[in-house]
Amino acid sequence: MLDSKVPAGPLAQKWSNHKFNLKLVNPANKRKFTVIVVGTGLAGASAAASLAELGYNVITFCYQDSPRRAHSIAAQGGINAAKSYQNDGDSVFRLFYDTIKGGDYRSREANVYRLAEVSVNIIDQCVAQGVPFAREYGGLLDNRSFGGAQVSRTFYARGQTGQQLLLGAYSALNRQIKKGKVKSYTRHEMLDLVMIDGHAKGIVTRDLVSGKIETHAAHAVLMCTGGYGNVFFLSTNAMGCNVTAAWRAHKRGAYFANPCYTQIHPTCIPVTGDHQSKLTLMSESLRNDGRVWVPKTQEMAERLRKGEIKANDIKEEDRDYFLERKYPSFGNLVPRDVASRNAKEAVDDGRGVGKTGFAVFLDFKEAIGRLGEDAVRAKYGNLFDMYYQITDENPYKQPMRIYPAVHYTMGGVWVDYNLMTTIPGLYALGECNFSDHGANRLGASALMQGLADGYFVIPYTVGDYLAKLGSFAPVDHNHPAFESTRKEVEEKINKLLALNGTQTVDDIHKKLGLIMWEYCGMARTAEGLQKAQGLIQELKKEFWTNVRVLGENEELNLSLEKAGRVADFLELGELMVVDALQRAESCGGHFRLESQTEEGEAKRNDEEFAYVSAWEYKGDNVPEELHKEDLVFENVQLTQRSYK
Repeated sequence: MLDSKVPAGPLAQKWSNHKFNLKLVNPANKRKFTVIVVGTGLAGASAAASLAELGYNVITFCYQDSPRRAHSIAAQGGINAAKSYQNDGDSVFRLFYDTIKGGDYRSREANVYRLAEVSVNIIDQCVAQGVPFAREYGGLLDNRSFGGAQVSRTFYARGQTGQQLLLGAYSALNRQIKKGKVKSYTRHEMLDLVMIDGHAKGIVTRDLVSGKIETHAAHAVLMCTGGYGNVFFLSTNAMGCNVTAAWRAHKRGAYFANPCYTQIHPTCIPVTGDHQSKLTLMSESLRNDGRVWVPKTQEMAERLRKGEIKANDIKEEDRDYFLERKYPSFGNLVPRDVASRNAKEAVDDGRGVGKTGFAVFLDFKEAIGRLGEDAVRAKYGNLFDMYYQITDENPYKQPMRIYPAVHYTMGGVWVDYNLMTTIPGLYALGECNFSDHGANRLGASALMQGLADGYFVIPYTVGDYLAKLGSFAPVDHNHPAFESTRKEVEEKINKLLALNGTQTVDDIHKKLGLIMWEYCGMARTAEGLQKAQGLIQELKKEFWTNVRVLGENEELNLSLEKAGRVADFLELGELMVVDALQRAESCGGHFRLESQTEEGEAKRNDEEFAYVSAWEYKGDNVPEELHKEDLVFENVQLTQRSYK
């Protein structure tokens, strides 16, 4: 049985009561414990800085050359918090409700309420660190709207919010490095988890520069390693983003939850050809002032694609502002899954724009006329500049072209209320875990979750685990488990290096991505998912028999790095398909064509599927075992989502 360890009592008091009941480690004893933090993005940097500030000895690892290069910097539009500066009806409960509803009632109530509750503290923390949030005329921090909400609660720093927040956390982390409380390892990748008596007691890493395989011991391990969107090959994630740390922990006993829950972001620069290795996100904040549309007729769209006419030649009465038409209450600010699905429907209807036809327009003409170009430039200037640099099209003069792309993963390592996995002593924070977003993440909630977990949750809950260990003695680095795990890692590396086929690792990765996008992307069917499972199994065989891994281990070897990550993606991809197949309902970003309303919206099946699917690894090429955590909703009523 999965024990979520959600505390009893009224929703608004659960976290406060739980904090009081947690065991404490006194300051003198904190110095006797060591904690490993894998990943130094927003969740990892904030957790490492906070734990070191409390007195713990912290060791951090990242595969970049600096924590500043974590993919958290790519977040653009903002971070949610229920401060209600606008006096527009916001509250902690409304943020909680919007997040639960946005996730299509597939997230854990208690975790989401805690997230909303601590959101107000996150902003104060970041302001104190010097994060330059935008301010309005009266001097208060400014807010803007994001999808899935009818209030303005998103704090932002132009289109660089993730970067500015990470710099704040990074400065706090650097302070602790200088004080000697944090030891930082850069260009190191976690390749396995060391277990002693069923508890997480360390990790095995590879120095990406020298190839040296090393072991590191600690009393607890925190994984803050982000999501797995790159299983699709093309995504908005940085190319280095991967699932390896989480997947290797999964194979040691950490359950993997809701793997099929993938977020498709509606506002990305469209694919231009098969030469691309990643996609570029345009912030959801642009939908505040940008209007999404396509031509009303296929004939007009065809003329656009052929270059016979331009977007500005199309009259207002010949444009279909389909989000405003279908969802008058929310308009262009519907949640991401709704906006993405409707863009795909417009393209499938033959009304897509651009040379490929796989795009819709995001038009700022009305906003520029209403506010003036200078005002629009002040709000979105760096985003417009980025779009211009990539497309050579001026969005001040013509509409942007956008299309949905893989962005975020709501699934991840299963954790309880304390953020502990099914392995004692192993925690998962931020996008690495599954807990807060259900089947669809609301925009501006990723930064909120990462910092909430790192600054305000884990400092309490990890102490509870350490206080119960019953010993302050250092972890025995000479324990046989460290050497045996290291040898297993070396054996897998040697197995990869021995592959001498004809295909590159990228060839296999691209094939996997096409399978995942076609059959486990925005729209899915039972028949397609069954086909995808067989295709992935064949591709896995092809990888282990006909891929070529260049070079040696004792060197900087990007081919070897990619090979290990793609091997894990292949196994994860199959589990995602299996998870999607057993969930025969539509919810959030998981849209089964067999399960939709008369109006074509996602149709849930709460009687059969109101649960978290948590998968237990049973061995190589052995089907994983499904465990279910039933979701109980005591404070919200499960209704068919409507943004009309």
